[in-house]
Amino acid sequence: MKYHMLTTAVAALAVVALGACNRQDAEQPGQTPAVNTAQDMAGAATGVATGALGAVNTEAFVRDAAIGDMYEIESSKLALEKSQNAQVKKAAEMIIADHTASSAKLKTIAASLNVTLPTEMDERRKGMMDNLRAASAADFDDRYLDQQTAAHHEALLAFNGYREAGPDAQLKQFAAETAPRLETHAKLVTSLDRESGADDATGANAAAKN
Repeated sequence: MKYHMLTTAVAALAVVALGACNRQDAEQPGQTPAVNTAQDMAGAATGVATGALGAVNTEAFVRDAAIGDMYEIESSKLALEKSQNAQVKKAAEMIIADHTASSAKLKTIAASLNVTLPTEMDERRKGMMDNLRAASAADFDDRYLDQQTAAHHEALLAFNGYREAGPDAQLKQFAAETAPRLETHAKLVTSLDRESGADDATGANAAAKN
């Protein structure tokens, strides 16, 4: 029941954000920063529901972990190309190395479970990649760090949840071994995000509370 309520609430938030995106499209054809921000907000909201499902469902966990690895690796490779910030590049290198390692472990486990892994990212992650590619040099780090912060909190929801409640022993151990690295990534990108002033949504919420 709790998961149903969470999914419903998140879906409503995603619809609102996507509605704003569509209005922006009509007013300003093409991919604008406002449109990209709305799309990323909707993607982050959807990710909460995805992470919650992955915490209790083996196939959902494996699928989203694999797609998450693909997204993390490809987005961070793009960061190495486009970012002008040494700290962001260093974080991207760590993310690539750790997610490449976790992807290899997941492939081995999936093969033993006879679970087919996805071969490409889903539309949500493809959209996030499109937004990164469309970001200007001045905006790229903000976009990348915002996405990374949301993506790692989504992953932690799934990994910590599966570690506690997942039905497969191999995947529970994998989740337990991987979660600390995800936590390290989350803390790092969140810290860089705050230092750069990139976390616009969080900043706006904090300002509203004050």
